[in-house]
Amino acid sequence: MPVDPLHAPPAADGPRHVALIMDGNGRWAERRGVPRAIGHREGVQALKRTVQAAPALGIHCLTVFGFSTENWRRPVEEVTDLMGLVRSYVVSDLKRLEKEGVRVLVLGRRAGLPADIAEIVERVEATTAHNDKFILQVAFNYGGRADIVDAAQRHVDRVLAGEATGPLDEETFGTGLSTAGGPPVDVIVRTSGEQRLSNFLLWEAAYAELVYQNVLWPDYGPDALADVVDQYRNRDRRFGGRAAATPALAAG
Repeated sequence: MPVDPLHAPPAADGPRHVALIMDGNGRWAERRGVPRAIGHREGVQALKRTVQAAPALGIHCLTVFGFSTENWRRPVEEVTDLMGLVRSYVVSDLKRLEKEGVRVLVLGRRAGLPADIAEIVERVEATTAHNDKFILQVAFNYGGRADIVDAAQRHVDRVLAGEATGPLDEETFGTGLSTAGGPPVDVIVRTSGEQRLSNFLLWEAAYAELVYQNVLWPDYGPDALADVVDQYRNRDRRFGGRAAATPALAAG
């Protein structure tokens, strides 16, 4: 029987922070014989469904891979359409997100963005900055390696400015990442059946659970997200340690 997460009780032992690689828009379109742009537009609808379903599943933060630093290599018309979707998504959903208590944060490099997109990013973050019921992080013009390089450069700049001294540790380095201040990533999900991270949240993935789902992103929604929660509950997270021995084993 399909799960109805919109009416399910919050999962106390489920993931609080889910990161999603929204893969499969192009293949979804190709299988239907429609332009890739249609697949991207249906992917936006899938994102709306997923964001709405997440809180009822006990998820407090959702990070989605919207546009990578490598996506600029795609055909100009596809990039243009993706930028258009950003504009339309903000126009259609910003008021609802603000009203529902969703705080939107945009991860990634701001330099090089089209001027109107950069303005949209600033407006979305400023408009929702006071919200605290749910966090939606959108990785846009983002790459895991680029983010690590940028964090290193920020530390170098602080040292040269006399603002940082002493040896560099992981905690200090983490403050320079675009995800600084956010909750740790519990699980990273990739849709479409592909099994790779594609330069997404490389630092944050260190001890995150990985889930690969054989569903194309435009078909994604509450049931698929509920499946992620169920899989997470059945994982044994040890963070490099060992599982506690059962009484019988300990006695032996």
